[in-house]
Amino acid sequence: MKKFVSLLLAFSLARCLAACGGSASSAVSGSAASSEAASSEAASSEAAQELSTTDALRIAGLKGPTTMGLVNLLSMEADGTAAMDYDLQLYGAADEIVPLLMKGELDMAAIPANLAATLYQKTNGGIQAVAVNTLGVLYVVEQGDTVQSMADLKGRTILSTGKGTTPEYVLRYLDKDVTIEYYSEATEVTAQMATTEDAIAVLPQPYVTAAGLQDETLRVALNLTEEWNKVADTQLITGVTVVRKEYAEEHPDVVAAFLTDYAKSVEAANTDLDGTAALCEEQGVVAKAAIAKKALPNCNIVCLTGDELKADAAAYLQVLFDADPAAVGGALPGDDFYWTAE
Repeated sequence: MKKFVSLLLAFSLARCLAACGGSASSAVSGSAASSEAASSEAASSEAAQELSTTDALRIAGLKGPTTMGLVNLLSMEADGTAAMDYDLQLYGAADEIVPLLMKGELDMAAIPANLAATLYQKTNGGIQAVAVNTLGVLYVVEQGDTVQSMADLKGRTILSTGKGTTPEYVLRYLDKDVTIEYYSEATEVTAQMATTEDAIAVLPQPYVTAAGLQDETLRVALNLTEEWNKVADTQLITGVTVVRKEYAEEHPDVVAAFLTDYAKSVEAANTDLDGTAALCEEQGVVAKAAIAKKALPNCNIVCLTGDELKADAAAYLQVLFDADPAAVGGALPGDDFYWTAE
């Protein structure tokens, strides 16, 4: 596990002290004017103080596009524009996040959409979705020029991550006859491709970009979002951000403030490519900034909340359920799966 360490901790601590009215010594020795200024500053930050919790909001993400949309929370925290402190944690596979979330050691997490629905069932409604964070990011890549359509995958073995999550169920929905060889992380798939002749793989961005930069013989054969759109009338959703229901009930204002920050972070991911790419490399989300910068425009990073979240996620989960109820935990989640501000 890697932890995203808050940037400029000393600066943030100093800022927090200032927001609380300054140190005891300055209160004693300050002039009337400075006291008035401190009072004014404290009043102006009252809303932010009301949002503070005992600890920083603990949120986890996976290496790749879902966390690429989160990293700008770090720069916002550093420059004082974030609504709260964030403890952002990075993991290589969703099954590392699940037990931490279920044990209450995380408050939020960015995970595959169907996994979120499954956890809702397993926790009797204890998990809620607060945002769609990523749309379609999956591609079929190969060494050669043998795959021109989904039909060309018949009888072939496909290297992939995500057993039990988005890659598996998207592939199964598009072609039930494919053979999938699973690996725990996308980096393992790219490494295997480098040593396997005529390999075919399903990879998400930014690993498609990384693999192509490492091996110029690799070809993007199919965009699975385009293939999905040919047979389904719903958005292909890769990931959602979830919150523990207990945490959301105790801190609804924190959840709402997070979503405001999150929308800004996602906007920066889609507009400030240099800054976001640098943070991705610095925090280990993507190996190199150059890869992240090239991949970001193709990562479909979004922040869909409220009615848009419910409409898109519910339609997508319905498609998965109709194809295989096990994909969403055996049943569709209820309306309480979708968090909304009161």
